[in-house]
Amino acid sequence: MTGGWAVVMPVKRLLGAKTRLADTTGEELRPALALAFAEDTLTAVLACAAVSSVTVVTDDDEARVTLARLGAAVVPDSPRGGLNPAVEHGVAAARTARPGVAVAALNADLPALRAAELERVLDAASQAPRSFLADAAGTGTTLLAVLPGVDPAPGFGTASRMRHRASGAVELMPGDVESVRQDVDTGEDLLAAIALGVGPRTARSTHRLGDGFRTSAASRN
Repeated sequence: MTGGWAVVMPVKRLLGAKTRLADTTGEELRPALALAFAEDTLTAVLACAAVSSVTVVTDDDEARVTLARLGAAVVPDSPRGGLNPAVEHGVAAARTARPGVAVAALNADLPALRAAELERVLDAASQAPRSFLADAAGTGTTLLAVLPGVDPAPGFGTASRMRHRASGAVELMPGDVESVRQDVDTGEDLLAAIALGVGPRTARSTHRLGDGFRTSAASRN
C-alpha cells in the first residue's frame, strides 16, 4: 500500500501539553519542546513513502501555523472532548478529503521517529482491518491503523494497549521500529528518545537543558 495512508495527528494546546515533563524541562521550555516533538514527528511522517497525507487536529494557533507550513492539513479540534474524539474527527476529515483511504492515527510526541520504521509499521498494518502499535513502555499505544471503511474506535489513554487488544484490534509486532514506539511523556522518555536520535528541532530545544542532561542521554547508547 505504498503511498496510500493518510495519517492523523492530534496536537494538544501547547500550554497544557507534556505537563509531566515540567520537572525535567521547566515550565518555560515545556510548550516549545512539545511543539518541537510535533514538528519532528510530522517531518518524519511526511518523508515516509507509505504516507500520502497528514491531517493535524489542533486548536493551538502556534501549532496550527507551524505544522501547516511544514505540509500538514490542519483542522480545528471541534469536538473538544479529548484525544479520542480528536482522533475520530481527524479520521473523518481525512476520509472526507480522500474517500476510501486507509488511516493511521499517530502520536505527535515521537521526536526520534524514522520514516523507514514507520513504513514498516504501516506495511504490517495493511494486513489487518484494524491494528495498533504499543508504546515503548508496553502499556500505551502510539499508532492505531484502520483500512478503508473500518471504524477506528480509538481507545487512547491510560492502559490503551489492553483496551485496543480487548476491542479486537490486532497488535502489530514488526521488528526494529523503536522510533515509532518511543513517545515522550517523562524525562526518562526524553532521555530514551535522545539516545535513539531525535530530530533537529527537538535537538535544538533540548540543548537548553544543559550538558548534564545530554550526558545522561549519551550514556544510554
